[in-house]
Amino acid sequence: METIGDDDELSSKKVSLPRRISFTILLLLLLLLISLSTRVSGSIDESGRRVIEARTGQDLIWVVQLSDLHFSVHHPERAIDFKNIVGPALSLINPSLVLITGDLTDGKSKDMLTMKLNEDEWLEYESVMQDVVKRSGLNKSIFYDLRGNHDNFGVPAVGSSVDFFSKYSINAQMGRKGNVNTVTVETSERKHLFVGIDTTMHIGLRGPTNLFGHPTDELLSSLDSHLSQWDNQSAKPVAKISFGHFPLSFTALSHSQKSLKDVFLKHSISAYVCGHLHSKFGKNLKRHHHSGGISLSDNDLFQLNMRQSGAESTSNCSFGALPAAEFWEWEMGDWRKNRAMRIMAIDRGHVSYVDLDFKSKSQRTIILPTFPLDSRFMSTSFARHKYECQHMISSSYDAIRAIVFSHSLIVEVVARVYDSSPGFDNLVMEAPMRKLGGDSSSSGATFFSLPWNYRAFEDPLPDRFWLQIEVTDIKGRLTLSEMRPFSINGLSSKVSWTWNEFRVMGCQWAALYYPILWAAMYSLFLVFLIPKCIIVVFKKQYTLKKFIAKKGPITLVLWILQDLCRMPVVWFGYMAYLLYLIFFPWFSGEVFTDSGNRTYMTIMGWVVTSSGADRKHEYIGQPDVMVLVIPHVVFVVIPSVLLVCCLVAEREIYKDHIRTVSGKKEDDHDRGRKKRSQRRSLLFSNRRLFRKSLLVASLALYWKHFKNCWALARAYEMNVVHFPGYSLVVPLLLLYVICKTHKVP
Repeated sequence: METIGDDDELSSKKVSLPRRISFTILLLLLLLLISLSTRVSGSIDESGRRVIEARTGQDLIWVVQLSDLHFSVHHPERAIDFKNIVGPALSLINPSLVLITGDLTDGKSKDMLTMKLNEDEWLEYESVMQDVVKRSGLNKSIFYDLRGNHDNFGVPAVGSSVDFFSKYSINAQMGRKGNVNTVTVETSERKHLFVGIDTTMHIGLRGPTNLFGHPTDELLSSLDSHLSQWDNQSAKPVAKISFGHFPLSFTALSHSQKSLKDVFLKHSISAYVCGHLHSKFGKNLKRHHHSGGISLSDNDLFQLNMRQSGAESTSNCSFGALPAAEFWEWEMGDWRKNRAMRIMAIDRGHVSYVDLDFKSKSQRTIILPTFPLDSRFMSTSFARHKYECQHMISSSYDAIRAIVFSHSLIVEVVARVYDSSPGFDNLVMEAPMRKLGGDSSSSGATFFSLPWNYRAFEDPLPDRFWLQIEVTDIKGRLTLSEMRPFSINGLSSKVSWTWNEFRVMGCQWAALYYPILWAAMYSLFLVFLIPKCIIVVFKKQYTLKKFIAKKGPITLVLWILQDLCRMPVVWFGYMAYLLYLIFFPWFSGEVFTDSGNRTYMTIMGWVVTSSGADRKHEYIGQPDVMVLVIPHVVFVVIPSVLLVCCLVAEREIYKDHIRTVSGKKEDDHDRGRKKRSQRRSLLFSNRRLFRKSLLVASLALYWKHFKNCWALARAYEMNVVHFPGYSLVVPLLLLYVICKTHKVP
């Protein structure tokens, strides 16, 4: 029995040993898989800064940016496509960071009029992102998502029950609760500092009056501190990138009139990347900011070109001199309709990017040239200073370089340089690129380089030479990169905005709100006050008869406006309405999700009561309310005044026509009217065609005003009782004039 027992014990040990070995092997395999899935290593240093070590083996990193996802319960295809496309794409690209710059959910009703957060959309966002992280094989900690204005609709305070970003976003789940978050990606040669900023308003209004970024003085101070964290603590050079949701053209100044631009120029960041505007306004939503030795301020109303004037100033090569402060602002397309994704690379300090469009075509092979830089979007001051002032050019100039992302094995990469100076693309260089070493085995990224004599391409024309790279995979498929101009000298190629691009990137809308508003209001007051003063103070009368005798544009305008002044109901009605628009609330509405409390809006913003002990009233949503104020004043009030003036003038001219046709005369000056009436017979016959055209224009104005009122009623849960002045005054005044001028005595 003992023998049997010993044998059993021995046999059990023999059986358990393979199991232990198998378990150990499985554990090692699991650890290996975890190490492969975690393709970057991160740590928190003694100062609490998050540092990620890039494992490319080069002084090169790349990140992915996505923006304006707008996941919606009414458009499920956005989330489905994101899950099916982005996860595999990130697995191929293997970025050091994934930046999602706002508008994660849509927060709109099906008719797009009611704007408040929907928790179902946030649950979908959380589920999709979990799936994307799993499919990509990336560490969740390298994902950074930001709050956009759509993610802030109707949120009365951060952390409230309807603040779903603080519950379902990746930043919230990773404990990143501040408005400024930083992460550093480090290579053996350089630190790459990424600073994300949340500039959404601290009290989130429902749309459409939630359109602008609102940095506070505290946020700007924190941003300044985060951008300077490595300035005196690192022996390595530091490249700085900031990312946010709002372009600077849609960002207000702080309470002390400071701006994000001030801070960015102070630290000479390489680029500020953002979203918000979508691709519908154009493909060149980019803007170059340059100090030019002028006081750093953001009070400029316009920037006419993509580059500021003075950005091509010559370099100062004296000892210790630095290039002029500058940075690029790059807005990217949206996922909502255009399925856009951006890959941005920093190669030895040079920043480049490629925008991908997953809507129009699949991306089997992606080519990102990292040097030479595109001369349209390069940092001019830094590049020229580096080229003109250094006796020895950095080794970063010695080769054409590119990253190729592909699921298939790449068998050949060819770089071609074209000379456009003859008037056509003349091939002047063609050579195969060689694969560089580095740990790219865990992804589809491969690095290629081609040594060249860069001095052969020095030229005073920044767009003379163009680069294109051709990639051939093992299946024989060819992929061509976009042709890009380059300038070794650091000169910039000019790119002009289209009208749509200019009006969203070149206009500083926060600064333009009050100039536009007061210009319109003062003009309206002058229209009513000047002719009244001429009548009352100077005792001068301008009539149709005087205009016919004297003629001239001034006499014409004064005659029409004085006739308008002779209608007391209209004159006093408009004057009272203009004063009402300036000093009184326009309407009251629900600006917070499911709060049950109504507040009112003025031209200064929405008036809300603070939650502190003092319970003060404060204005929020300025200049966001301009999306309601300016269209009403410019496209409703002013056109109504013009229509009233035209109706009044038409009545007087028609009366004169009737008197002439009937043979009545008031004095000897009426001779010759018969000939004039014949010339006016087409417009001022008994059919009064001109008046009918004015009535059609009035109906169009009524329709536009009705649509505005309907949209407001849906957006803020209002009816006529909540905005009688806004909805009724202009239509009633115009209707009064139509009735008054209908019959000619």
